[in-house]
Amino acid sequence: MSDQALLAGTRRFALKAMLAAGGALAFEIEFAAAQGKSAPAAAAAKLTAFVQINADNSVTIKAKNPEIGQGVKAMLPMLIAEELDVAWSAVRVEQAVADQAKFGEQFAGGSMSTPMNWMPMRQAGATARAMIMAAAAKQWTAPAAELSTANGEVIHATTGRRAPYAALAQAAAKEAVPAAETLKLKDPAKFSIIGRPVRGPDTVAIVAGKPLFGIDTQLPGMVHAALLTAPVRGAVLRSHDAAKALAVAGVRKVVVLRQLGEEDGPVDGLAVVADSWWTANEARKLLDVQWDNQGREKHSDASFAASAKAAFAGKPAEAVLASGDTNAALAGASKVLKEQYTYPFIAHATLEPQNCTALFKDGKLEIWAPSQMPDEGRQLVAKTLGLEPAAIAVNLTRIGGGFGRRLQNDYMVFAAKIARDMPGVPVKLIYDREEDFKLDFFRPGGFHQFEAGLDANGKLVAFRDHLVTFGAGGKPGRGAELPADLFPANIVANADLGMTVMESNIPLGWLRAPASNTLAFATQGFLDEVASAAGKTLPALMLELLGDPRLIMAPKLPDVPDYFQPPPFHTGRAAGVTREVMKIAKWDDAAVKGRGFGFYFSHLGYFAVVADCAAGADGAVRVSKIWVAGDIGSTIINPLNAEQQIRGSMIDGMGHVISGLKVPISGGQVQVANYDTYALPRIDVVPPIEISMVKTDNPPTGLGEPAMPPAIAAIANAISSLTGKRVRSLPYEA
Repeated sequence: MSDQALLAGTRRFALKAMLAAGGALAFEIEFAAAQGKSAPAAAAAKLTAFVQINADNSVTIKAKNPEIGQGVKAMLPMLIAEELDVAWSAVRVEQAVADQAKFGEQFAGGSMSTPMNWMPMRQAGATARAMIMAAAAKQWTAPAAELSTANGEVIHATTGRRAPYAALAQAAAKEAVPAAETLKLKDPAKFSIIGRPVRGPDTVAIVAGKPLFGIDTQLPGMVHAALLTAPVRGAVLRSHDAAKALAVAGVRKVVVLRQLGEEDGPVDGLAVVADSWWTANEARKLLDVQWDNQGREKHSDASFAASAKAAFAGKPAEAVLASGDTNAALAGASKVLKEQYTYPFIAHATLEPQNCTALFKDGKLEIWAPSQMPDEGRQLVAKTLGLEPAAIAVNLTRIGGGFGRRLQNDYMVFAAKIARDMPGVPVKLIYDREEDFKLDFFRPGGFHQFEAGLDANGKLVAFRDHLVTFGAGGKPGRGAELPADLFPANIVANADLGMTVMESNIPLGWLRAPASNTLAFATQGFLDEVASAAGKTLPALMLELLGDPRLIMAPKLPDVPDYFQPPPFHTGRAAGVTREVMKIAKWDDAAVKGRGFGFYFSHLGYFAVVADCAAGADGAVRVSKIWVAGDIGSTIINPLNAEQQIRGSMIDGMGHVISGLKVPISGGQVQVANYDTYALPRIDVVPPIEISMVKTDNPPTGLGEPAMPPAIAAIANAISSLTGKRVRSLPYEA
């Protein structure tokens, strides 16, 4: 679909022009979702961008979304600056505060920043440019069609007149806002910012160690808080004696926290407040506390495995998909495979531990938070403390790693409660590393039982998956879902998907490419076995299954507006990245020892990965090279950041397989407390990574998540090929 067609169909907007302080021309652009079949009235949303043209002809652009390392602080302003037609060197980027009434949706998650903002941000820039040109046309008595712009200037080639945008500020502020359908967006062939590598606005400051992150927040008169929570997650505080902690010099207070945080993972605990964080953290060790585990110590890896075994002996508790006649197809198959795949709980392990600074004064609360969903945090704090959301101001700080962890805002609630108990005093709360691991919302573990049937020609004729996962009340928790459009169930005539949910005391959270990061490993690993049984490589089986290019619609979710339904799957795009990665890896149809393949479609991105593994002199398996092919549409907005995101995804994927990432659960307790027992991949294990992007005529989509799932599958399949022992459980253990 062309950009001009998208412009007419995806968003409606209104713009207000005004003169800001110092004579700067400011544009406030409001967007609302179009009321079409894909965006019903119930899903309407408003988005506001604030663009300011300064007296020196520089441009200040607010970056509205939280910056978590995904590069959005550069990407969103790049879109505006391109259509505004200014030089990137003239742009100053400022982080917006959390204010969804003004800026619209502000969150970092789901790789949604690009698809949600590709058109609105470009429209913002194009609208501002059109108003400036209209003002110039009136002043110069020249036809608007004869005017052009470049580098923040309006130009009339016929007379040779030119003027900087700032000189037209007052007149432009009085111009009528052009209708959306009259806007003429740039021809992508003429882009001068979009598609060029752009360094992040914070890069120099980060390298210099300047304060940007939540943990860097400093306020006059600030005190510090450290937490103590139960060893068993969810245990209730029965009693405590704070006398020894309060006797430590510099300790101000001990605050009791009862059933606070996210509603599905409330926490009891104590917070020691002191003049320094070190003092608070040391004093908390002197607290005498008694906890009531309330039976939560029964949960363990062994109990989970036993429950999964019992579930596999029967039918799934819930049918997710039933197409064709899978039982008959399996009964008539020439060859049937049946295997189980498992994966553990894992932690987000953000380098910057969870933290938040809060000041409660005169009935109002101000928060400085590294949150991926700041408005949800505001609403949670308001509900917990009985405040009006309007009484809570949230300042966005840069985030030192999130990967989904900071989609939960427990740290905002704890900091707010402590601050309310100490009115007028700013309080900075920092989790120490042990508490950070204990209080995580973990990527769920899971157990799959697969069945597949092949006919006499080696064609896949039946596919079944029973997932035993985690959640509550029979419903899967965050990242534990089994989607009805799971590949290849969405493409095989006879397919059954079913799910059984078991409960635990371990709270669940979304982790980079939630659900997809586990499903890719399990399904692509099993399909690798199916391909081998059919005498084929996995890429060959994939291409056979994908067949001719076509669009496969996902099963509709009940009671969910069209706008939020799962996206369709294009077999041609999936085949395109499969062929491309085979090409750059120079891999034909023959199996290669130590080489593995993985494909996955998630977050609107199609990615295929080939990985080579080899055994080192010490016998340990290492990844020796990775090739990646991706399709995220027509445009790579910032190639520099795109490469960084893809490389980061490959390294993350390695961590899931070969770094030993897992969070054992025993006696209801998380059995990791720091990086010595949770070994993330280090630079010495990172192999060469070769990337190729397949551009297609589709709107651009995000990159933070979709590249990682197939990397996990490709590396696991490569190890299976190398060792001859199938990797059916993560992490890999020799």
